[in-house]
Amino acid sequence: MPWSRIISGIVAIALALVATLLGGWYFTIAIAIVVFLGQEEYFNLVRARGIVPAAKTTMFVSQALLVICNLNQTLADAIMPIAGTLICFYLLFQPKMATIADISASIMGLFYVGYLSSYWVRLRTLGSLAHSNLPFGGYWPTDWTNILQEKSFASLPQGLTLTVLTFLCIWAADIGAYVIGKFFGKTPLSDISPKKTVEGAVFGIAASIVVAIAGAYYLHLPQFLFTGVALGLLIGIASLLGDLTESMLKRDAGVKDSGQLIPGHGGILDRTDSYIFTAPLVYYFVTLLLPLIANI
Repeated sequence: MPWSRIISGIVAIALALVATLLGGWYFTIAIAIVVFLGQEEYFNLVRARGIVPAAKTTMFVSQALLVICNLNQTLADAIMPIAGTLICFYLLFQPKMATIADISASIMGLFYVGYLSSYWVRLRTLGSLAHSNLPFGGYWPTDWTNILQEKSFASLPQGLTLTVLTFLCIWAADIGAYVIGKFFGKTPLSDISPKKTVEGAVFGIAASIVVAIAGAYYLHLPQFLFTGVALGLLIGIASLLGDLTESMLKRDAGVKDSGQLIPGHGGILDRTDSYIFTAPLVYYFVTLLLPLIANI
């Protein structure tokens, strides 16, 4: 593996962990930067097919959505239909008549990169307000000596622990699928991504489940074994589908990578595709299903 890929990967992970630990507006701004760069890459893929999307309007309303998610999550749910309406209005009044493809690609850019990514902000803010001890809603541990001890997890913001656990499951799924697929994979998974194998996908999902079970145990989640299996399975499958979806977009656009921003890795979408579908599923698993599991 090239050193540029290893170094840029380490730097990206370090920045992601620091932003996640800080939370508040620090995390929101980090997600906003990723969404902005990701939408630029997405719209470049779209333009490669001769489509003319409402790129600037979509990118603006996506940033507004992230800001509102940090201020009022209930209000954020109203942004998606309003933003979709604004995009349609913009395209309707262009000198050149918009096509179905123009409208669809614009709404997809809003949903796929902007709206789904906003759930990372929602997930990180869960229970975080009471723990804020920095300006702009940020958080920093006051005692590092025992932060990794099991008894200390209860003192950490819920959104922080759940976000980090989700990251760990995604990383386990990606690494597991890559290693097993590279050395032992023989059965192609899909024509969309010829290098992916069934063996790699199965092991990646299994790795996600193992990490989720360990996380559920240390976080004292209700019915930790059942919760860990369900959460790990959910994250493993969602990360795989996210990867395949981005591969499908690139194949349709006729490109190998979505961009060249990250040395050895390609573009932002190439590195974050596994995260796109994951956050909404984890958020609703925690807020809707976890309370039900607790009552079993």
